[in-house]
Amino acid sequence: MITPVILSGGSGTRLWPLSRNHLPKQFINLIGSSSPFQETILRLPKGVSSPLVICNEVHRFLAAEQLRRINVKPEGILLEPIGKNTAPAIALAALRLLNNNQDPTMLVLPADHTIQDISAFHKSIEIAKSLASENKLITFGIIPNKAETGYGYIKINNKDKNSFYEIDSFIEKPNLLNAQKFLSDGNYLWNSGMFMFKASTFINELKKYEPEIVSICKKSLVLENRDIDFIRIDKKAFMKCPEISIDFGLMERTNNALVVELDAIWSDIGSWESLIDSKKKDSDGNITEGDALLENVKNTYVLSSNRLVALSGISDLVIVDTQDALLVSNRKNNNIKHIIEKLKLSNRSEIDYHRKVYRPWGYYDSIDSGTGFQVKRISVNPGAKLSLQKHLHRAEHWVVIKGIASITCGKKTISLNINQSTFIPKGEIHRLENLQDTPLEIIEIQTGDYLGEDDIIRFDDQYNRD
Repeated sequence: MITPVILSGGSGTRLWPLSRNHLPKQFINLIGSSSPFQETILRLPKGVSSPLVICNEVHRFLAAEQLRRINVKPEGILLEPIGKNTAPAIALAALRLLNNNQDPTMLVLPADHTIQDISAFHKSIEIAKSLASENKLITFGIIPNKAETGYGYIKINNKDKNSFYEIDSFIEKPNLLNAQKFLSDGNYLWNSGMFMFKASTFINELKKYEPEIVSICKKSLVLENRDIDFIRIDKKAFMKCPEISIDFGLMERTNNALVVELDAIWSDIGSWESLIDSKKKDSDGNITEGDALLENVKNTYVLSSNRLVALSGISDLVIVDTQDALLVSNRKNNNIKHIIEKLKLSNRSEIDYHRKVYRPWGYYDSIDSGTGFQVKRISVNPGAKLSLQKHLHRAEHWVVIKGIASITCGKKTISLNINQSTFIPKGEIHRLENLQDTPLEIIEIQTGDYLGEDDIIRFDDQYNRD
């Protein structure tokens, strides 16, 4: 049996640091109606077991909600308290499967890739599965179609044309000249970051080269705590784990690895160019998403999420306008980490606080604020409810703008329809709930001397938050 292991722990800051409310790119609908995370699961071959998802603690509700929307019940959502790169993440998954008296063939997939030729992808999986059953460590190598400098490469021993090869070496992202040489040589594949191996094979090989990772991950799982689908590990133990990728920690050192060729129109959407290549353009090479007006503009990508963006007399730019910030960049510039560092050094609130904030029950959007007041638009998912709570420093006024609200206020429970409102006094125990099968939206006006998110005392919460 193949067990998919979905790696969803990356922050996605390389491409999306200032866009779409700072969501990691794997959770954004970059290409179509589903996110890369959802597409990764939806294109799995039939007959595989439920996926084991690995993600950061802060993204847990995003992952759970996106799984719910595509009707997928996971094997579990394994929560990393801190990112330690791919080798420890995969080790946690393998050890947990082995602890449950399983030794499946693991199909390890990053959650931020796009693959267009699904049948070719499934064919390569079948080849890799056969090799993994022989205790081989398999990585998937993409047949390059251009001199790409944004990917790592795998040099293969290509004496005969096969569907899999022995690995000569792994090569870091090259400059353009070397990338052109690799393309013309024919003995190089792009390193996809996708893998397949038996859980026991992976752990046994990792013990040879990074025994500390295996030891610490075992300790981290001893105090495992399962909360519905969420699997929490011992943070104190895991903090001591070395931070290293599976490539550096194992694949570049083992003699037991093979690469399976994959020709499936693949991309990891890791640059503006790769994103632009995947989208439909107008006659001037432009891509517009949202409310945009263009005049004498060429080869430009513009995304507007909250207002009209008007452009005139420009070319070769990326413009992303969100509720939090505006990003303007040359489309060739993919490394904007220096902007992020400047924001951190300036103690800018945009680094940590965003207008739209996701919660397990839905989200809230901070519309306006000033001295003594704050206005939010709150959306509650069908069947979801907020915690039973009270505030010591603020009162709240609620107006329903969509759906039907079930409201607990003190000892009373009431239902409100569109255009109806209620008042929640300071210090009163209350709850907002959506009992319907359609989303509920309200406008919340907070008034008081302190309006911070930490002014919440919870009495009952189905999501087990403090």
